[in-house]
Amino acid sequence: MPRYLILRQFEVDESQMPPIGRRSRELVEGEFPEITWEHSHVVVDDEGLVQTYCVYEAPNEEMVREHSSRLGRHKLALLQEIAGDVTPADFPPE
Repeated sequence: MPRYLILRQFEVDESQMPPIGRRSRELVEGEFPEITWEHSHVVVDDEGLVQTYCVYEAPNEEMVREHSSRLGRHKLALLQEIAGDVTPADFPPE
């Protein structure tokens, strides 16, 4: 199944994120069971607003966009299918 990297730029600060995270999980579990939320990296920009870099597994991009739309309170700044993953172990010294 395809995996996607998603950059979300939220309209809230870090203290306001727990209910949004819970809502995202509720949407996945209740209305989008085909989606798997693998993990997210959370950063705070210079204005104190949250941005998340999320990895989702989903049947298609449209489903990820619909989940994002239903979640609200953010701008979907990037949505790209992941071609693969690498780690330093994939590049051993010669």
